[in-house]
Amino acid sequence: MAVAINGSKDWGIVPLDWSGSQLSYMSYDFRDNYLKSANDQLRYQVIWNYNGYTEGTEPSVYKDVVNVVFKVETSVDNTNWTTIATIKKARDIANKKYDTGTQPLGHRFTIDISQLISDQLSYSLCPINKGTWQGSFYGGMNGGLTMQDNVINGNSVSGGSPLSKYNVSDNGTFRRVRVSATFEIIGSTGELELSSTTLGAAPKITAINSVNQFERDSVYYDKYNVDYYTGYKFLTRCPNFSGGGVTNDFKKPVRIDEQAEWLQFYIRRNYSDDIRTGVDDIVGADGIKIVTYESDGSNNTFYLRDFEDNLLTDVVSSYTIPSDSQNQMFIQNISPYYIINSGKVWQPDTPRTTTNYPYWNAYTSNTITSNTIYYTAELVKIGMWSPYSEKQVTNSYKYTIDRENENIPYGYVRFHWLNSLGGIDSYTAKRDIVEGLTISRDVIERKSGDRTWYQDNQGYQAGTPSYYTLDNSVYISDTMRGGDLYKGGREVTSVNAERVQSVYTEPLNESVAKWLEEMLLSPNVWIEKDTEATEKGNLSNPYLRPSTKGYIPVIITNSDVETVNQAEGLVKFNIEYTLAHKVQTQRN
Repeated sequence: MAVAINGSKDWGIVPLDWSGSQLSYMSYDFRDNYLKSANDQLRYQVIWNYNGYTEGTEPSVYKDVVNVVFKVETSVDNTNWTTIATIKKARDIANKKYDTGTQPLGHRFTIDISQLISDQLSYSLCPINKGTWQGSFYGGMNGGLTMQDNVINGNSVSGGSPLSKYNVSDNGTFRRVRVSATFEIIGSTGELELSSTTLGAAPKITAINSVNQFERDSVYYDKYNVDYYTGYKFLTRCPNFSGGGVTNDFKKPVRIDEQAEWLQFYIRRNYSDDIRTGVDDIVGADGIKIVTYESDGSNNTFYLRDFEDNLLTDVVSSYTIPSDSQNQMFIQNISPYYIINSGKVWQPDTPRTTTNYPYWNAYTSNTITSNTIYYTAELVKIGMWSPYSEKQVTNSYKYTIDRENENIPYGYVRFHWLNSLGGIDSYTAKRDIVEGLTISRDVIERKSGDRTWYQDNQGYQAGTPSYYTLDNSVYISDTMRGGDLYKGGREVTSVNAERVQSVYTEPLNESVAKWLEEMLLSPNVWIEKDTEATEKGNLSNPYLRPSTKGYIPVIITNSDVETVNQAEGLVKFNIEYTLAHKVQTQRN
């Protein structure tokens, strides 16, 4: 029968903690931010104290703790948890005081799970020309291994349903993480046994597929973790925003024909501080507010809300409202083509005319027009009750309309990539496009045909005439003895080919160049292409693939790039890349 451990146990260093904890003094501010990078340290430490033991004291008596077993679980929906590892850890190496050599009380057991978590994350792409992905937990075109696809759902009809609930992968951009602990102790016979004592999960965190540069970035993501207040950011480092005391002049160029321009963001909590002063903080609607600025000085305001369909909801007094606790990733298409052609632009339903969620009125007037110079985008929350206050939650991001016509044979090159914050960025390069092939061959030498003997078409027989011409019908093949010069000698067994391309950017200032260099550092880069294969996808299922364009993976091959040139000022990138799918050739 399992027994309890000697002494006491507690969490020590963990990724998420609060100002009132015993270790609060170990980290300056932001110790309670809930969003973490899976590529930074994620340390979990258990402390065991008993009978004045120091770190160097050997466990020796019945019920002393020898090992801590950490259970690491992940989830996307905060409900269905998957155990990805159990880690048995002996106590840490003992510390010693610098002047006396004495050791601190208790034993400490510490692990770092960052590599485990980063292996769970990849990316999620939203289909081109779709407003948002289909569900937040399993939505998007998720990275990672291809799922096994040999099952269909149900057997109520012949062959089952065409929709499978089995070959679905988790959203690749985020994971909820919880870690708990159990204890191995010295048993009554001296053997190790599992104690009945457990240590409940440390505060849960969300890990995203982001990276920080040591010389540049803070490791805290409090401003990317949408919560009660304001001043948050979308998951991009593009310097086209204003807010939080920062004003950037750069407006990101977007074209009227571009169908995929993404704003990706993480919402932890959905209530809003004092959105209805003195009453409550309940939010009834969430949207991306778009304001266009026209050449005549006027502007136009409307909202995009596709992502709102993925919010968790509750029912309060017969009204459906977005739940406070969300803890999930969202994405919204704000491209000009989508805004103009989708028919999914809205105005808030204020005052409320219905109890049916969502609380919006369809908006059909002109949105982006031929006179639009630029537009801004920001996440807003709208109060559930009168006076239906609107609160800007994120910084405002700016986009200028690029109306330059395509005047080159191959068009422009539209890139998308996994950025350093785990979101998706995009950029259109338009200058000096080059395309070609890099080819290599595997060659062997085979036996050549015999040229001594050639097949004649005349036969010999006794009598007169002594020669005759063979009837064509006697031939059963075009193979000719001695005349088979078409093969033999050196032969190519296989051709290895890669399609290589390059394109130049526009001249870039330093801040934009620093942002765009992320594409060259990203492990996942795509270009948009309209091909026979992508057109078939659109024809087969225009809901999941609402564009004839598709994402084609590429590998950036630049070995170096110049991002700052003091003498020249603005710089241009030459982006060199090859298609990730090799050119297919036959084997001999």
